[in-house]
Amino acid sequence: MPYFKCRLAAEDGRIATRSVPAASAAECRLRFAGEGFCVLSVRRDWRRLNFSLGGDRKLRDRDFITFNQELQALVRAGYPVLRSVEIISNRTKNLLLRDILGRVAADIRQGKALSEAFAPFEKRFSKIYIASLMAGETSGNLPETLGQYIQYARTLSRTRSRVRSALIYPTMLLVFSLALLGVVINFVLPNFASFYDDFEAQLPFLTTALVGAAKFSRSHWYIWALLTGGGLLAWLRLRRVESARLWLERQKLRLPLGKLIWVESGVSAFSRTFSLLLQAGIPVLGSLPLAVQAIPNKWLAWRAAGIPERIRNGDSLSEGMVEAGFFPQLALDMVRIGETSANLGGMLKEAADVFDERIQTRIDTFVGLIEPIMIVFMGLLLAGMLLAVYMPIFNLVRVVR
Repeated sequence: MPYFKCRLAAEDGRIATRSVPAASAAECRLRFAGEGFCVLSVRRDWRRLNFSLGGDRKLRDRDFITFNQELQALVRAGYPVLRSVEIISNRTKNLLLRDILGRVAADIRQGKALSEAFAPFEKRFSKIYIASLMAGETSGNLPETLGQYIQYARTLSRTRSRVRSALIYPTMLLVFSLALLGVVINFVLPNFASFYDDFEAQLPFLTTALVGAAKFSRSHWYIWALLTGGGLLAWLRLRRVESARLWLERQKLRLPLGKLIWVESGVSAFSRTFSLLLQAGIPVLGSLPLAVQAIPNKWLAWRAAGIPERIRNGDSLSEGMVEAGFFPQLALDMVRIGETSANLGGMLKEAADVFDERIQTRIDTFVGLIEPIMIVFMGLLLAGMLLAVYMPIFNLVRVVR
């Protein structure tokens, strides 16, 4: 949406300049005239367009959570929703969020509700956020619903950050090891190979294998380029095929500690999302499909997709979860307690907290195991390369003597 620079005169004579997103200059005039300003001039703000091309076009969790915190505070203080969105839009630094809020404000100005204005962006913000807004508007308690969503979003963001942080260190070690191996094979060993050829000495098997690999890699570099490009294209195509994506997601569960971490993170996300929607006033059958979509692993989400249908057929939630086949016994017991005590939302939240703690323990265990494993791997790799390079030198020394 383009930005327009508007020069305005207030009733007390003060002159102000605002840059706002709008569909046209006429819309800007109508908007500020309705707010009591005298519109002196409206022109296209091309400078804002240049900034948006090079600015921050990524919406981080932190920026979206901050927006909801500010919106909650303004609405609770008595500000109208439209005015609240406009205030936040004018001072937010994230250009993508500013553009989205400008479009949302324009839709609200045309008579749409807040949830309807955010509906076109549900792929970016998730259906859970749209459903929470709709529940808050229906119940007339939007600030409370926003507060529950903020707590929910913070917890999910913190869990994702923990998983990413746990994977950064071993990934860096693996990349460094492979890069080191590539440098040695492509640049170091060929020089030693020419040195050994001058002596016409019998080389050890390890050195012969590495030298042969180095020569093959340098003379057939295009093969590695084709394999890398083909693998990348195949990966991108597989991600678009639903059956292939489900297969890849299922393979993640077969990794060491992968099943425990993915299952428990899926149970936590399912329980926390379900609890949020129930506490916002959305019925069970309306909340369940959204809670299933919140499960990170698509294979587990596919397994859980039949739970709503079983409830429609008369089964309880716990019985449907048993049929899904991956919910731990602890989660099933807590759901049964919630069903019998009429406190399903509260027990789901407790279950999510329990599994969040268990995920953190699993991640700490994973990091504690992967560090010594990667260090040993790098040590063996370096030792093997050093032996391959220096063993022939020792043999040459003996021959000279």
